[in-house]
Amino acid sequence: MDTQERNDTYMSIAAPSEGIYKEKGSKFLAFAYPVMSEEEIKAHLERIRKEYYDARHHCYAYRLGLEGNVWRMNDDGEPSSTAGRPIFGQIQSAGLSDILIVVVRYFGGIKLGVPGLINAYRSAAADAISNGRTIEKVAAEAFSVTFDYAAMDKVMRTLKDMGITPQMSSAGTACRIEARVRLRDTGRFEDRMREAEAVVAHL
Repeated sequence: MDTQERNDTYMSIAAPSEGIYKEKGSKFLAFAYPVMSEEEIKAHLERIRKEYYDARHHCYAYRLGLEGNVWRMNDDGEPSSTAGRPIFGQIQSAGLSDILIVVVRYFGGIKLGVPGLINAYRSAAADAISNGRTIEKVAAEAFSVTFDYAAMDKVMRTLKDMGITPQMSSAGTACRIEARVRLRDTGRFEDRMREAEAVVAHL
């Protein structure tokens, strides 16, 4: 599909939010985070495990990107598919991406059984989502643009026309800028840069 026709928006959460679910003495604390990378996710997980070191389980699920193609579920010792999957199911049901949900369980001494666990993790995750605020995100692609100083006016005019703000730039005999371009505009951006005799590379 041409990038100019492609839907490049998706939903995520604006800021961290929390939820809770209690059942037969067990307490399930849910933490939802907006994330952009697996490195961010790893950092959140490490912090949660340290902060709630005395909890029995730290289960989670995450989903990244426009299509949500990068994802993972983890039961952290709970019976298979009773924790990570229901958490991920809530992320899917809400149509969210770029999100991590961690549910921390404190065992209350009474086993909940498979249906009870699924309901508990699902409910805790749903509560965290409902307590947060969803936002629309725009998928973008990063480019590096190299050009001669003589082409500066054409390049900068194109960026201004397309509403693109360069994130960094260097100047000299050869100039270089880096910019993030909305996904649906990438084809037009590359065409305009070629017209300006600039060299475009994907980052």
